[in-house]
Amino acid sequence: MYDAECPWSTDDDFFLRAIDQSRASRVVDLGCGTGRLAIGIAALGHTVTGIDPAPAMLDAARARPDADRVEWILGTSEMLSTSGYETAVMTSHVAQNFVSDDSWNRVLVDLHRSLRPAGILAFDSRDPVARKWDSWNPADSRRSVKTVRAQTVIHWTEVDAVVQMGEGTTVTFTHHYEFPDTELLSTSTLRFRSAAEIRDSLSLAGFTIVDVFGGWNHEPVGEGEGELLVLARVD
Repeated sequence: MYDAECPWSTDDDFFLRAIDQSRASRVVDLGCGTGRLAIGIAALGHTVTGIDPAPAMLDAARARPDADRVEWILGTSEMLSTSGYETAVMTSHVAQNFVSDDSWNRVLVDLHRSLRPAGILAFDSRDPVARKWDSWNPADSRRSVKTVRAQTVIHWTEVDAVVQMGEGTTVTFTHHYEFPDTELLSTSTLRFRSAAEIRDSLSLAGFTIVDVFGGWNHEPVGEGEGELLVLARVD
């Protein structure tokens, strides 16, 4: 379902542009999922490590063509090596999965430790001001998806709870997947941090902000697609 719903898109192009194209470098993709971007980065000549805590995601990643170009690690940010990478990326709103301040700050510290001086961290997070969760309801989110196994699946989302947290919001929601013979449910909670909260947390972890954009074509915050696209540097 993940690969059927999330093909290569402008977000992948954004992160490729964030990586230094002038020379081969070491890149870590934290929360790499099924490996779409990690393999794309490796195809440019970079040495790539993909880390994810979900065994099923990594199984799908390893089954992709050219998967042998990437080092796959089952685990979390604690598995990151020290001062080994020029660039770290977290894509597909992985940053929002760290709901508590403690878990988010711990990840940023781990990422800072893993990057060399002048190393770049790039990630995306939805801007709470855009209230994207308002469209996460059965009427607006319902769609038909054809999986890689040629199954037709009806998919929709509904919000279970919205809670104010600091300057941002936490949203708990349930994905419904109606397969031909069964229905599966997946419930998650995401943290929508404000731009100010993200800036403060990065500064606390030792990063310097390079840019924050509101859209994949480098629009200002508030004028793009309701995103917070962050580039930060280790000094």
